Amino acid sequence: MVKCLIVGHGAREHVIGEALVRGGAQLYSFMSFKNAGLEDLSQDVKVHSETDFKEIIKFAKIKNIDFAVIGPESPLVVGIVDALEKSDIPCVGPKIEAAQLEGSKVFTRNLLEKYKILSNVQSIKFTSMDGIEKAIKDMGEENIVVKPDGLTGGKGVKVYGDHLFSKQDIIDYCEDLIKHGGAFLFEEKCDGEEFTLQTFVDGKNVIGSPLVQDHKRAYEDDKGPNTGGMGSYSIEDHLMPFITQSDVEEALDDMKKTVAAVKTETGIEYKGFLYGQFMKTAKGLKLIEFNARFGDPEAMNVLPLLKTNFVDVCWGIIHGNLSSNVDYEKKATVCKYLAPDGYPVSPKKDEQVIINKQKLENIGAKYYYASVYREGESIFTTTSRAMGILGIASNLEEAEKIAENGVGCVEGKLFHRKDVGTLKLLQKRIDHMNSILNK
Repeated sequence: MVKCLIVGHGAREHVIGEALVRGGAQLYSFMSFKNAGLEDLSQDVKVHSETDFKEIIKFAKIKNIDFAVIGPESPLVVGIVDALEKSDIPCVGPKIEAAQLEGSKVFTRNLLEKYKILSNVQSIKFTSMDGIEKAIKDMGEENIVVKPDGLTGGKGVKVYGDHLFSKQDIIDYCEDLIKHGGAFLFEEKCDGEEFTLQTFVDGKNVIGSPLVQDHKRAYEDDKGPNTGGMGSYSIEDHLMPFITQSDVEEALDDMKKTVAAVKTETGIEYKGFLYGQFMKTAKGLKLIEFNARFGDPEAMNVLPLLKTNFVDVCWGIIHGNLSSNVDYEKKATVCKYLAPDGYPVSPKKDEQVIINKQKLENIGAKYYYASVYREGESIFTTTSRAMGILGIASNLEEAEKIAENGVGCVEGKLFHRKDVGTLKLLQKRIDHMNSILNK
């Protein structure tokens, strides 16, 4: 039996762990914060820093691990794969240079510009206030997105009209970023609809999965501050009503060219999961960002539909011989995230969450623990998203009903976006896209 190590502690890792066990693996988990779902799936767990490579290697050696899967971005961008592979532990995840596709937005934009990747957007790098006012004047304040260079947990990007409402707001945010010692970018603001294309990459081959659309804003009707993601959906045809198969092929082609560019530029093959966040605009597809791992919540929309053995997919990534025959069920999914009341501004922590698991099973909903902790048999909130509830069905309407009914099986001081996955919100997206394309 294959022994797999999962590094990470969120709902993304819970669903990855489930897919590995479903593929016949014996699971071991190493996490900075104990995930009750992973604990239940695993033969053994170790709770310790996910960037303490010596401890991870020691744990992996003691357990005779065959390969490791790295879930979150933080260990990837500081070289966990390099460290483990030097100790003869194969990994699913990119090495440090390749992981900079997520770790450094400046690296990514420079790479895309140099290799003429079509979906790249105009950007300007800053490390001081020099040239800021001129750039605002040249670009037009209403066309600016400010992006810190490094990792921000999905909460550092500020868009004019959504988070910044004047020239002074832009200047204040830039000054704050400089005070904290970071480089940042001005990027052109795009108008359109976003979609996520998550792929398996073995160094050369880039194999796609069903498209997903995430909902970053905290409150219904896309109001409120950005979060790590309040829910997501995928459709049974694996596309979106406003995204064509040729759009997907174009996005995949840009991802393949990016993987080739990483190899040319760094000498390192990109291996692991590569997440492309694209936006369809009147000017074509635009790359919003790359992530060097699966999305959270988007992993929950894709991995439960996987018909191909996930362990085999992981071996294909490691050995560089990934098959293009990665199959998924032709079903729709809706994931709704439950977050503590007050999240993300002033979340209530240490509040008990009561989950009726039997009722969840009866209605066909799945659940994935994110940031909760277990004491005895009881589950409690932290200050981050608590758990994802997933509905899977033959169409979006049914999947949304299952997810919403599943939310009703969980009690506690929690809230969620009821509109995620609804036909009403989907129609709003379709109308928005049509208005842009028909201008």
